Amino acid sequence: RMATAPPSYCFVAFPPCSKEGLVVFGKNSARPRDEVQEVVYFAAAAHDPGSKVECTYIEIEQAPRTHAVVLSRPSWLWGAEMGANEHGVCVANEAVVTREPAAESEALLGMDLVRLGLERGATAKEALDVIVALLEEHGQGGNYYEDGNSCHTFQSAFLIVDRKEAWILETSGKYWAAEKITEGVKCICNQLSLTTKIDAEHPELRNYVRSQGWWNGDTDFNFSEVFSRADDHVTCCSGRESLEKRGGDISAQTMIDVLRDKESVSACLTTASFVSVLPQDPSSPGVHYFTGTPDPSRSIFKPFIFVDDVKLVPKVQSPSFGDHDPAKKIPRFQEKPDRRHELYKAHERVRSVLESDQDKGQNLMRIMLELEKQGLEAMEDILTRAEILDAAEVVDLFYDCVDTELKFFK
Repeated sequence: RMATAPPSYCFVAFPPCSKEGLVVFGKNSARPRDEVQEVVYFAAAAHDPGSKVECTYIEIEQAPRTHAVVLSRPSWLWGAEMGANEHGVCVANEAVVTREPAAESEALLGMDLVRLGLERGATAKEALDVIVALLEEHGQGGNYYEDGNSCHTFQSAFLIVDRKEAWILETSGKYWAAEKITEGVKCICNQLSLTTKIDAEHPELRNYVRSQGWWNGDTDFNFSEVFSRADDHVTCCSGRESLEKRGGDISAQTMIDVLRDKESVSACLTTASFVSVLPQDPSSPGVHYFTGTPDPSRSIFKPFIFVDDVKLVPKVQSPSFGDHDPAKKIPRFQEKPDRRHELYKAHERVRSVLESDQDKGQNLMRIMLELEKQGLEAMEDILTRAEILDAAEVVDLFYDCVDTELKFFK
């Protein structure tokens, strides 16, 4: 029987559901419980013609130029679960199971495609085009988990968002379909959700499913009906309902509240969370909030804004093992190194306090949420200002927030 992906959710809200002139994006990343996620920044770069880039499992042609990106990623791999680029594009990935088994042979992971889309796409549509072109050329496959005992493989779904529109992209092997969204609330999870509204697709998609006998061409083409396994039913998340109830008023805080709501989005399996606020006015900066730690109900969402020379934050980066990393050696994953970063370790210590001393725990959480609220209010101020942002004001922003959190934990 094929693996099932842990329940994971990803949301976008556009006006008129979101707060005036904002696009709000959010994701809880559900991964193996002990896996560490790090938050990493890579500056924009120019690359020599003919140069290659080493992804998680395979090497591919590098682009002439890559955009600056900030990513939340399982620290053993090259790609990312979710992230943003300097042009206000956000991408997140969901592992999905379709009626076609995903390939065990090593190719691009869905998470590699998240990073490649962000590095090479200056709009949501460009990122979509990058992802589907690379999918066609290199395919998707390989172990999704750092596990030497068994190979867990999945197909991929993506939510790709910019200030104007979003694309839901769902794939099975190299075949894909996509729907464009420009208003309201949308949620994607670990099941296919595209039905008959398809705005772009693989040119051979319909011929392929006809040749497999999955669709006879007499009925409307419904992507999730054709590609889902018989026992999968599209009941995505109730988090979408919580968001729709807040229609017209969805902000970073609303999205954070939904990601923390264990009833609607099973936050307890979450290894990291991410929220982005993209003003539709391109002169205002996007603000990207990362936890860098598991369980959003016990984590602080810390803001990041793209500016030149942004200060790097080693305390949310996992140790690097270079070529000796068991994820890079063949056979892979023969041992599991300690990948915990400083913030993750501090968070573990606090978690034991939260679990052992209820009063102290509640007090800690109250202060943590107060810290977070101050950050959210400061960002709100930046977003509603008339004057252009002074880069010096935010160059240390994420660094300082992580530092404050660590001091508080000590």
